[in-house]
Amino acid sequence: MTIAFTKLHGNGNDFILIDEMAGTVIPDDMKAQFAVSYCDRRFGIGGDGVLFISPSDIADVRMRLFQPDASEAEMCGNGIRCLAKYAFDNNYTKTKLFKVETLAGVLTVRAGYDNEGNFSATIDMGVPAYDAASIPATGSGDFVAEIEGMTVYAANTGVPHAVIFVDDVEALDLDAVAPKIRHNSVFPKGTNVNFVQVTGPSAITIRTFERGVEGETLSCGTGSTASALISAKIGKVSGDVVHVDTVGGPLDIGVGERATMTGPAETVFVGEIPF
Repeated sequence: MTIAFTKLHGNGNDFILIDEMAGTVIPDDMKAQFAVSYCDRRFGIGGDGVLFISPSDIADVRMRLFQPDASEAEMCGNGIRCLAKYAFDNNYTKTKLFKVETLAGVLTVRAGYDNEGNFSATIDMGVPAYDAASIPATGSGDFVAEIEGMTVYAANTGVPHAVIFVDDVEALDLDAVAPKIRHNSVFPKGTNVNFVQVTGPSAITIRTFERGVEGETLSCGTGSTASALISAKIGKVSGDVVHVDTVGGPLDIGVGERATMTGPAETVFVGEIPF
């Protein structure tokens, strides 16, 4: 038996996608271990997670994401753009505007190709939550705390994100510093960790340590969204759109009452897994 898969990435944040639109391919009780095995970059395909696309009763398609540590993520900004590209390319949506069901809710996607054949998608990321209870984190009101000598802000943009401002993101030893925030008891479900350098009036550069991957990823859509929103909220940037440079490439974040994220997605290759 073989299982067909597609490999995609959004700014270097890469995913294995399994198409379950015609029926279950990987039983639900095996999905987590499947992600552990096949996200391995030496003994598997390699990826920051496994996306499953399936039918939805409340949207055009449903997205589930299992991570290399066997956890299931509520949402993923780069992942949903990859899934949107796959859905668009395979005619699972009849228009450029469609909806995707996630564990974080139903999100609206506008997707398509430009005149040069480049794909991009704009995701309605919904209304961000800054209060501690919604992140979740200890305390009350908008979350900000001193942790390990750092001022830490936080928001939930589908998943929890801590945001720390620094003078130079390149000077950081991310693997040494970020886990102290990611596993801190103030975040009962853990958190993703973003280090942010303000580079212009409406521009930031970030590096992200992702919960579930347990390491730095080249890009994080929900992390870029949280970082841009908090930067705007506390007055470090201005304007309706914040340009975010991630290690893997740029994203544009709309910072209105409802956040939006615009960025690319690319198909890398397709293949079959002996199973």
